[in-house]
Amino acid sequence: MFSVRILAVSAVFVAASAIAQQYPTKSITLLVPYAAGGPTDTVARVVAQHMLKPLGHTVIVENKPSAGGILAPEQVKNSKPDGYTILIHHVGMATTPALYRQLRFNPLTDFDYIGLINDVPMTLIANEKVPAKDFKEFLAYIKKNKDKVSYANAGIGAASHLCGMLFMSAIETDLLTVPYKGTGPAMNDLLGGQVTFMCDQTTNTTSQIKSGKVKAYGVTSLKRVPSLPDIPTLDEQGLKGFEVGIWHALYGPKGMPKPVTDKLVAALQDTVKDESVKKRFAELGATTYPPEKATPAALQAHLKAEINKWGPLIKKAGVYAD
Repeated sequence: MFSVRILAVSAVFVAASAIAQQYPTKSITLLVPYAAGGPTDTVARVVAQHMLKPLGHTVIVENKPSAGGILAPEQVKNSKPDGYTILIHHVGMATTPALYRQLRFNPLTDFDYIGLINDVPMTLIANEKVPAKDFKEFLAYIKKNKDKVSYANAGIGAASHLCGMLFMSAIETDLLTVPYKGTGPAMNDLLGGQVTFMCDQTTNTTSQIKSGKVKAYGVTSLKRVPSLPDIPTLDEQGLKGFEVGIWHALYGPKGMPKPVTDKLVAALQDTVKDESVKKRFAELGATTYPPEKATPAALQAHLKAEINKWGPLIKKAGVYAD
């Protein structure tokens, strides 16, 4: 009887191994924590389109917007670890542990890491009705009208929320904050003049800036962005050391078979080294990570470092989402 059980378990293991080796045999769902039209959605669609070739099956982008972008990670955590449901997320994976007292997932223990995708600077933009011609005038404007000025963000813990929090701290001015369920809806209201300004990733703002639909007052990197060379950094305009960079990465549920993870890593590495992908991200002001960073080990180390960076800042600010 005992030997029969051993044979049965062995047969199941061999079958599971064979299925993993054949992966994928159908479409893969890539969950995005924010609304369609936002910067993370933009990155997801570029990545999904290219991963089709190395994987041999379509990667379907599915948006799961929620406050703080926590719904999509929860769903991936609870998904079957077969590689058919994966997650793209940004720095929010590093900030949620400090923002949520009762978070229903642990970024460090509940996921299998796939790898880093890109690094994206942010831009400080305002609706076209704001009269300020440059950052100096904009700063004077918001300080003088702080009871009327409103700051939009994509929700608690979103990149735009973090950038705004640091910006208001840097200028020592508290402003009305208007959270949305994603950057797309926030951008729509900014364009419509319902809110005054926001800080958003270049992947979402470059086209709006170049078309003149919004006014840009600075970028959050320490060097100017090649795709927006005429926009000074906030650092060079007086906010010394002001730097906010947003990174994106891929994750899967904990327990994926190694052959599955290996194929996803290989597909991601193929994506980040592709010249058309690098060109597309460069057009949006983003820098693609090299293939050696598109690995589980590199992502794990980066995530730990970012948790250690943002956690104390958020706790010191006393910002909580629940």
